[in-house]
Amino acid sequence: MDGNGRWAARRGLPRTAGHTEGEENLAALVRHAVTRDIGWLTVFGFSTENWVRPRTEVRHILGLHKKLFGRVAELNDLNVRIGWMGRPFDSPGARTPKYVQQAIRKAIRDTSHNTGMVFTVAFDYGSRAELVHAAEEARLAGETISESAIWQHLYQPELPPVDVLVRTSGELRISNFMLWQIAGARAYFTDTPWPELSGAELDAALAILDR
Repeated sequence: MDGNGRWAARRGLPRTAGHTEGEENLAALVRHAVTRDIGWLTVFGFSTENWVRPRTEVRHILGLHKKLFGRVAELNDLNVRIGWMGRPFDSPGARTPKYVQQAIRKAIRDTSHNTGMVFTVAFDYGSRAELVHAAEEARLAGETISESAIWQHLYQPELPPVDVLVRTSGELRISNFMLWQIAGARAYFTDTPWPELSGAELDAALAILDR
């Protein structure tokens, strides 16, 4: 979800304002995705590399994620089940604060009965860290390292392969996001910054599956 900071800078606003607008747009796009009968929507909320950002910006983003995971009533109304993937809270190097951990656990628990779209937020997530974790878990289980073993030990093994990867704000690269799961996925690149990404453009990204 790139371009929050650039969106704010063009308006003479602090970067935090861009993150706030991005979080609101995410909520709008979740609502739109539900109307399109999308089974799984996964967003890159905060990476393992993002902790090096200025402390005030990180603190603001953490607050927004706490708010995002707190939208339980709206998610229940939409029949959306929320999920999370990232470094396990008790693993070496994990940095998710306790209050965000609590919000994540509560959101997962309080939407677990829903049967509609699975909305997964990647927080404190990095695909390389995920793959190292999967290989280590397979080794500890005494399994032969194979594609199926790696898949079963990913953070969220129930997620299907990605159909469409959307990259906003003119970024023409993949980044450290779901590198295992996006093999074979279609990619949709747009110059639109994340806070301005509309439902119509999400539809355009989905339409590449029909080409």
